[in-house]
Amino acid sequence: MLKKPELLVTAPTIDEMLRLIEAGADAVYIGDQKYGMRLSGNFAMGELKAAIGEAHARKAKIYVAMNNVMNNDILAELPGYLSQLQQAQADAIVFGDPAVLIAARQANVKLPMHWNPEMTATNYASANYWANKGATRVVAARELNMEQILEIKRNVAMEVQVQVHGMTNIFHSKRKMVSNYRLHQGKDFVEEEVALDQGLFLVEEERKDGKFPIYEDRNGTHIMSCEDICMLENLHELMDGHIDSFKIEGLLKTTAYNEAVVRSYRQAIDAYAAGPTDYGFDPQWLEAIEQLQPEDRPLSYGFFYKEQVY
Repeated sequence: MLKKPELLVTAPTIDEMLRLIEAGADAVYIGDQKYGMRLSGNFAMGELKAAIGEAHARKAKIYVAMNNVMNNDILAELPGYLSQLQQAQADAIVFGDPAVLIAARQANVKLPMHWNPEMTATNYASANYWANKGATRVVAARELNMEQILEIKRNVAMEVQVQVHGMTNIFHSKRKMVSNYRLHQGKDFVEEEVALDQGLFLVEEERKDGKFPIYEDRNGTHIMSCEDICMLENLHELMDGHIDSFKIEGLLKTTAYNEAVVRSYRQAIDAYAAGPTDYGFDPQWLEAIEQLQPEDRPLSYGFFYKEQVY
């Protein structure tokens, strides 16, 4: 039987986390927005501890996001925060800034470290550099195609994680651009108006049929892709390449949608792992997602079958 890759999901609350684990998720990605970037929910330490306990009781893992843009003001807090996560028995830390690795050494924290520098994780030499520094996993850039991802996997001394479903970030600024624009127009500003669930989007002059979701949080302004990656039909290619972890990004999606996505990917993974030679893709797996897919957000292969463009 082929080794199954991990199925990793995001969750905004403990309740949704439990539903996604029940649907088939192996691991959940959560965190505090003070330390993590583009999180669908905000987990203070008490909630993190509770989430870890609930997940472990169901044999699932919790990965804590510490991939924010770190400034000088926060450096002194990192060792203590990491120590608390180790005491809470988090399963891994997701980081981009080497300051997190340095803080982990200062605090004698031995948790697995997943390197996620967003679009700059593009080659195996850089990944191996961070493996030598203590990283145990690289999160491949979403801009890589299939051939490039598999080449990284063949040449690294660490696990490889790939996003297989959901939207991706295409722009970030620490500035609160939407709220500043509203203030410039003389409009009253309420912070909740640019929160995750307010349905704001940008439209390009040349591509008016594509809507790019935009939202703000304490980390600034985020503009997301106008399409959702969906690698369900081609998941077996990544499994044949021995990719270790498949991530489903549930940001800006309903719980029902995320449950349907997790179930379909769980079925595909299990079916292919049970017998690659006898495997046949079941169209019902994709149909379950398409029934809930927003009409203005087409499913696509992202960059998996394109040439790399920067």
